[in-house]
Amino acid sequence: MKLQRSSAVTQLHGAIKSLKQDLKSLRSFALALSKDFQRQSKTCLYQVLAAVQGIQLQNEAMRLFQIKAFDLEQSLQEVTERYEKEKQKRKALHNNLIELRGNIRVHCRIRPLLPFDDAVGHSVSQDRRRNFSEKAAYAADDETVLVKCSRPGHASVNKTFQFERVYNDLESQDAVFADVAPLLTSLLDGYNVCIMAYGQTGSGKTYTMLGPQLEGNLSFSLEEESELGIIPRATQEVFRLISEKPPGSYWVEVSVVEVYNNEIFDLLAKDGYGKVFGIKRDVVTTREGKSDVPLLTHETVENASEFLHLVNKGLQLRVTHPTLVHAHSSRSHLVVTLTITTVVFGDNFGTSWEDEQSSQRLNKEASCTFPQKMRDNKSTSSSRASSPVQLEATEKMKQVKTRLQLVDLAGSECVGMSGVTGAALRETSFINRSLSALADVLGAIAEQRAHVPYRNSKLTHLLQDSVGGDAKLLVMLCISPGQKYLTETMQSLGFGTRARQVQRGQVKKKLSQCRVKENKTLDSSGFKYH
Repeated sequence: MKLQRSSAVTQLHGAIKSLKQDLKSLRSFALALSKDFQRQSKTCLYQVLAAVQGIQLQNEAMRLFQIKAFDLEQSLQEVTERYEKEKQKRKALHNNLIELRGNIRVHCRIRPLLPFDDAVGHSVSQDRRRNFSEKAAYAADDETVLVKCSRPGHASVNKTFQFERVYNDLESQDAVFADVAPLLTSLLDGYNVCIMAYGQTGSGKTYTMLGPQLEGNLSFSLEEESELGIIPRATQEVFRLISEKPPGSYWVEVSVVEVYNNEIFDLLAKDGYGKVFGIKRDVVTTREGKSDVPLLTHETVENASEFLHLVNKGLQLRVTHPTLVHAHSSRSHLVVTLTITTVVFGDNFGTSWEDEQSSQRLNKEASCTFPQKMRDNKSTSSSRASSPVQLEATEKMKQVKTRLQLVDLAGSECVGMSGVTGAALRETSFINRSLSALADVLGAIAEQRAHVPYRNSKLTHLLQDSVGGDAKLLVMLCISPGQKYLTETMQSLGFGTRARQVQRGQVKKKLSQCRVKENKTLDSSGFKYH
């Protein structure tokens, strides 16, 4: 029994000793593990601190870059603002110079490449067909046209043309009209204005002047309002400006003519049954040296809708013919004229009407007499005298007539390109001759020749007062960008360059055309009745 206890104690001591040894080993391992953990922790901490310092340095550098970028943006904005101010000043000075010299203003619009530009109309090589679809004319900036002139076997040459304004192929009808609108204010200030679209067939003249067309009718839906051209927009703007004036102080008459095969046709004339059809008219030079079309139909309009209705009637009679260049090519020059009659009391044309209490009563009398009479007799002519109307006024009364001419010229054509034959070929001949006559007139004025050949064409005779007279004239040069039309494009740009060189003297305001004292007798147009 004793021996068994001794053996158990011995075993217990051995186990305790073994446990102590294991505990000692475990303790050593724990210490080593702790030291290793502390070492790794320090290493990670150093790495974290280094990373934090690096991030702080990067944040500081980023902040400095941001400050520098902000300063650069501020400087760029200041430079841009100064540039724009200087640019506007330069444009204003340039416009003042043009105003003083009486030059013709020329704007150039480059249309986009269109699907029909790929069609050439004749069998040509694949290389030429590919070249035809390439662009040759670009808007380098808003005042410069760049043309890449390239011919087979010759090095490409770049030519530039400067104009008062250049529109690239992405600029909208809104952008074009924004530069036209100030001229309409001048119209009500007493200046004659003429806006003329020039260019080859298919270059976008009619689109620029009228907007989209469908079967001879202008399209004026709200969805397409942004596509409206200069003519409908100008009319809307004129009536908007008139609406801001005292009632009865203005009224508007419209005439629509086309010059076709060197003959003038009145597109608002009516037959005995009231049906509109084109009647041939003639243009004459009055004793005062002004051009006039006797018996031309003038319709009084009271708003833009009435005007557009009349223009649509005229457009339905306008001659068009399909060619290889343009499916609805205009074969005549269209001239739409708005004549604005201003009733002025006293000697204060151009001053504030609202500041003259006495004029308010006379304005009311005029609104009851002149416009109403004109409304009762819608259609008048330059040679027709209506029954006299009695008007009693206690002050002198004046009339000022200003004229807005909106001209959509027929396009110049290369017969080989358009592929026309027969009657269309004859039309092309007349079109090109009339446009050549227009260029001759501009050349004669620019060279200050003693004789200007206005009568070489009915077109130039009709536009004599606008081209060579005292009207503010804007030529909207329309060009096609394709290599295919390079020859026609260069011809159009050359025409625009010559037009810019014309100096006609300072444009003048229209003076009063009649004075009426008390108890004078007037006809329906406000002139003295004979």
